[in-house]
Order: sequence, then structure tokens, then C-alpha cells
Amino acid sequence: MKKLYFLFLCGLLFYSSFSAKAQKVFSCNNRYDADIKVFVVENKYDADLLVYKVKNAYDAEGNKGLWYFCENKYDAKKSIWFAENKYDADLLICFVENKYDAGWREKEKMHLIY
Repeated sequence: MKKLYFLFLCGLLFYSSFSAKAQKVFSCNNRYDADIKVFVVENKYDADLLVYKVKNAYDAEGNKGLWYFCENKYDAKKSIWFAENKYDADLLICFVENKYDAGWREKEKMHLIY
């Protein structure tokens, strides 16, 4: 029983550390270096994900649309490339001004950030 409890705790810690880093992103200059290709839409109703840019890395937790842009690719969990049109993008995002507006509109695409 103790072993099962220990394995459960280890799994929980692994999952929480993995998901806590999921929203640290690095903006690439080349589409082939990116994990995800994104396009910024004007209207939040056209977006798959509403993104709020946080100022501190520790505020970028979970998969909630709170993004921290890293200066170094190796500090980021995902690298993204901003596409010039929405047909080249894997994910459509809209930047919001309030952190409470951030979140997924199309949950089918959540796997792209994990």
C-alpha cells in the first residue's frame, strides 16, 4: 500500500512539474524550428486559445492561456512560430488584456501545448 501511495505521489509531482512549464514559450524565427505554428487573430471569437502575456515565469502555470515569453529556447517548454496567415497555423490565438479572459475556446487543440 505504501508503495502504491509513493508511486501515486511521484506521478502527481511529475505531472504538476510538467504542466507548470507548459506555458513558457519561445518565439522562433523559422517555422521548422517551432513545435507549434500560431496565427494571431483580431477577434477573440475566431481564436482557439485566448492568451494573456504574463510578466513573470512563475505566473505561467498550467494550460490556461497564461504565456511567458522566454528569451532562451532552452528555458521554454514549447517553441512557437507566428504564421503570416491562418492556413499555415496549427493554432489560432488572440491576445487578451485581462488575465481572467485567458483560456481555451477549442479544447480539442489543448494537446498542442502539452
